[in-house]
Amino acid sequence: MNEFITYEAFGAIGDGVTDDMPAIAKAHAEANRLGLPVKAKEGAVYYISPKECPATVQTAVDWTGAKFIFDDRDCENIHAPVFRVTASEAPAALEIPSLKRGQTKIDNPTGRDLYVIVKNRNHLDYIRFGLNQNNGTARTDNFIVYADGTLSSGVSFDFDEVTDITAVPMDKEKLTLTGGEFTTIANQAESKYNYHSRNISISRSNVEVSDITHLVTGEIDHGAPYSGFISISGCANVLVHDCVFTGHYIYETIGSAGKPVMMGSYDINCGNSSNVTFRDCTQTTDIMDKRYWGLIGSNFCRDLVFEDCHFSRFDAHMGVSNCTLRRCTLGWQCLNAIGNGTFVIEDTHAYGYAFVNLRSDYGSNWRGDMIVRNCTWHPLGSARAVFSGFNDGHHNFGFDCYFTENVDIDGLTIAEDETDDRPLYIFNDYAGNIPDEERRYMPIPPKSAKIRNIHTAREIRLCQKPELMPDTKWTKD
Repeated sequence: MNEFITYEAFGAIGDGVTDDMPAIAKAHAEANRLGLPVKAKEGAVYYISPKECPATVQTAVDWTGAKFIFDDRDCENIHAPVFRVTASEAPAALEIPSLKRGQTKIDNPTGRDLYVIVKNRNHLDYIRFGLNQNNGTARTDNFIVYADGTLSSGVSFDFDEVTDITAVPMDKEKLTLTGGEFTTIANQAESKYNYHSRNISISRSNVEVSDITHLVTGEIDHGAPYSGFISISGCANVLVHDCVFTGHYIYETIGSAGKPVMMGSYDINCGNSSNVTFRDCTQTTDIMDKRYWGLIGSNFCRDLVFEDCHFSRFDAHMGVSNCTLRRCTLGWQCLNAIGNGTFVIEDTHAYGYAFVNLRSDYGSNWRGDMIVRNCTWHPLGSARAVFSGFNDGHHNFGFDCYFTENVDIDGLTIAEDETDDRPLYIFNDYAGNIPDEERRYMPIPPKSAKIRNIHTAREIRLCQKPELMPDTKWTKD
């Protein structure tokens, strides 16, 4: 028996012209059947036509030395991944009648490690405000449930009821995807929210992705956005390291409020995933080039870690529960955070109009602790606040909003013109100027702010509008 499966054994040519996707899909199907790894041919150039023909991947793949061309012009199905990495087992039966915020254990009669997504469709959260306004989404959380019922970390919301449960047994064996240069010939579709997902889609737990390069070519003055070349969803324990990504052009469309908006387009996307780490990853496009959208987007994630990454931004869109950034550099769209738990930022350089932007379209909410250690902020424009957001209290986002609970800064250098004598604020004026009687949903101010070793020539103050934080305990050295 062969030690691995090749694409050529199923008819792939690798000349960069012939559509090799049918052969690639057949090769992976056979590899899955036999439990064998797949190995690409060094020097081959595999052309992937716009036709729908996804390959299901359930064994290790080595693409080292090969190139792939994804032709996204006039795709037959823009939502069909090229490579779909899937779990080996079907979902398990699990009952969870309700959950409490902070809960760390449930009954797990399966005796297996499970990756679990829970929803309450009778409660809407993240009721978006602004040019892309919407009516919200079902209350959602996700976590690992270990065999003894212990959760990977505490539940983020109260669930009076759980209407939907997805519980997938976690694959024990690590699956590896390594090597390869992938070039996307960009779509030329109408510029509207019609996300393309011709990508590597990972919905299996315990996966390692390494040494992959993704390039983009053929972008013109219009096109539809992308949902991520690497897309991780519905799984846990994924490591992506030593990979290179590419930003996508920013296009404009009309948002749900009937006004022009810039469309987000991503090369990395994480949704409903837990314990995901990106390490030693970078991008080909300049992180300060404003022609390109921020590289990464995420929704409903838990326990994310980014180490030694060089990206144009980090973004928690509809929330992250617990996140760590270490030794990273973030470009012009900087660091955008919404969510719960503990956010640790260490030894990181960030460019932006704030060091941390608490997204206003989702209430500028961080219900938990922000910890900053030995970082450098490179302010853009007339930036004056380390933490910035906006929530004037007139909009119901579906949950109580917190303008952080506790902030602990020990080591933050402000890299700017030292002749600027304006005060530096830890928090901006996030409340605006609407009448008090309209402020029904004001965010809860921080309990404490502990400030040490901020290197700046400016005077340091707590908040641009002190009356917003009358009871916040703050100390500075």
